[in-house]
Amino acid sequence: MLTRRTFLSLSGAALAEPPADLRTPFKFPRLVVTGSNRPGTFDRNSVDCPFVFRHEGRFYMTYVGFDGEGYQTGWAVSSNLTEWKPLGLLIGRDPNSPVTRYNVALTWILRDNDVFGAGTLKRVGGRFLGVYHAYPKPGYEEGPAVIGLCWSRDLRRWELDPPCLRAEDGAAWEQGGLYKACLVEHAGAYYLFYNAKTRGQPWREQTGFATSKDLKRWVRFPGNPVIPNGGPGAPDEIFASDPCVLRHRGRWALFYYGLDKRGVARDLLALAPAFEGPVTKAGVLIDVGPKGSIDSRYAHKPSVIAHQGALYHFYCAVSEEFGRGIGVARSRPF
Repeated sequence: MLTRRTFLSLSGAALAEPPADLRTPFKFPRLVVTGSNRPGTFDRNSVDCPFVFRHEGRFYMTYVGFDGEGYQTGWAVSSNLTEWKPLGLLIGRDPNSPVTRYNVALTWILRDNDVFGAGTLKRVGGRFLGVYHAYPKPGYEEGPAVIGLCWSRDLRRWELDPPCLRAEDGAAWEQGGLYKACLVEHAGAYYLFYNAKTRGQPWREQTGFATSKDLKRWVRFPGNPVIPNGGPGAPDEIFASDPCVLRHRGRWALFYYGLDKRGVARDLLALAPAFEGPVTKAGVLIDVGPKGSIDSRYAHKPSVIAHQGALYHFYCAVSEEFGRGIGVARSRPF
């Protein structure tokens, strides 16, 4: 039974230091996945929203590509987490579907919960379980997106369920539309974390969750948003978005990104003893780089995985010089 708790606001006070084993200060100097820049491809313009996992002895990354019309989902494979081979389109738009006619973005596949675990996937009833979101109009994140589950036996062919969360069914903080979701199984229940926006302009984004026992009926936590916007001057004053939730030393690490009033986006960390809170801020994990670097504008949208004693932190890097692509940082030098 979920109960309402008091959550600590992420204020504009001096930033705390993240736990030492979650810090990833060493950035790989190049984008590891980029848009194709080829007409007719799903990722012609840019790539975004990495999700990295281990499967059958290799690493895979799902990501979304933008072709000027909308989002679709692709994937790539790697043996060392820095050299990636694109494998092409994984889930494409369906012109006959009212939900995925223009967009479909797979953002998470159910995996082991531990930050320092193997990063392998779980099966539910013999199938892999993913979560997607889809915007109703063509363009870049146009209209109030919905969230749904999807299933696969081989990671190549996916069946999409109808949406399980819609913006209009939620509270005021999420009625402008839903965004990236993260799915965690824990103690006999499923927890679906997601960020969402308010109506109107300019909007704010915050993060909450819904829970289910059967993956059919979802109940929003009454204490949402669990990661609210911070106060004036905070790095998440405007957005607190794109959750990546994993277990860390007996508590939960909520990786997410913040957008401040200056328009700077960077990856942040919050910690909680339980999903219901209390959630406390834990500082900046990935900051923007200097002019001329791959992430001089934004360093956001986290996905983390451990390998050979190091923590790898993948993120969407944006700069004027290199556009929008996927970068990686880790806990020790490259």
